[in-house]
Amino acid sequence: MQEDHQSRFSGRLPRGLRARAAIVATIAALTTLAPIKIVPPLTMPLPRGDVALSTTAALRDSGLLGVLVPLFEERTGYRVRMVATHLERALALAAHGDADVVLAHVPGLERPYVAEGRLLRRRLVMYDEFVIVGPSEDPAGIRGMNTVAQAMRAIAMRRAQFVSRADDSGTHAVERDSWSRAGVAPGGDWYIEARQGMSGTLGLADAWNAYTLADRGAYVAWRRRTSLSILLDGERSLRKIYCVLEANAGNGPNVDPVAGNAFAEFVLSDEAQDVIRTFGRTTYGEPVFAAAAGLKDSDVTGSD
Repeated sequence: MQEDHQSRFSGRLPRGLRARAAIVATIAALTTLAPIKIVPPLTMPLPRGDVALSTTAALRDSGLLGVLVPLFEERTGYRVRMVATHLERALALAAHGDADVVLAHVPGLERPYVAEGRLLRRRLVMYDEFVIVGPSEDPAGIRGMNTVAQAMRAIAMRRAQFVSRADDSGTHAVERDSWSRAGVAPGGDWYIEARQGMSGTLGLADAWNAYTLADRGAYVAWRRRTSLSILLDGERSLRKIYCVLEANAGNGPNVDPVAGNAFAEFVLSDEAQDVIRTFGRTTYGEPVFAAAAGLKDSDVTGSD
């Protein structure tokens, strides 16, 4: 008890109190110094603005952007505002100053904007392919044919039911071109206009036991929900090339060319290309896209 009395009332503090007093004294001393600037770790991205991205609903629905966009945001500090619509509108948004960057997949629709200088630095990101799917019994007998033009002619001659997206999308543009190459003006009760996106069109084709033109990625994602089979694929001219195009700063005051370029460079980076190359393998049992950074159109399709 004597020792306790001296420790509490003599000049020395008990060991625990001495430690607390030292901490308090240190804090008090620090508060008299200049304010300390807290620097975030080098791995933490600095706050930035938004990137306005326009693209297609089909690409959004594939799920790939659900992987790439968060990774881009984590690496750069940007936030992505995405508008997913049909391709013609996606291109127009960027060309008229309402998007910083666009992911597109129909060269014939992209090139006029590039020629006008509204969209810049068109570069390949990846590709998949368009295929013709239909009932496994194949009433038009297109299985084994070499070209989509042959297949379209056979479908029209047999008046086998065909479901068109009929929505002015990029896929619809490819379908119209395919009918043209086949020398066919489709119409009549066998030609069904869905006026829907790819998922809705595949669902309607399944319900009608009909043929349709689809991108492989959309079909693979739908495969477990449909009885339709791929009956024609592998035509190089039907490869679906995805490009990134940056909006010209002169398109409007809302364009942020630095942000657009940041997203474009990211999707062309080795890290993003590795994600693209392997996407779908776990979920669908096969990759959905082929990486294409650094390639030219002719490398993919075999023609300029």
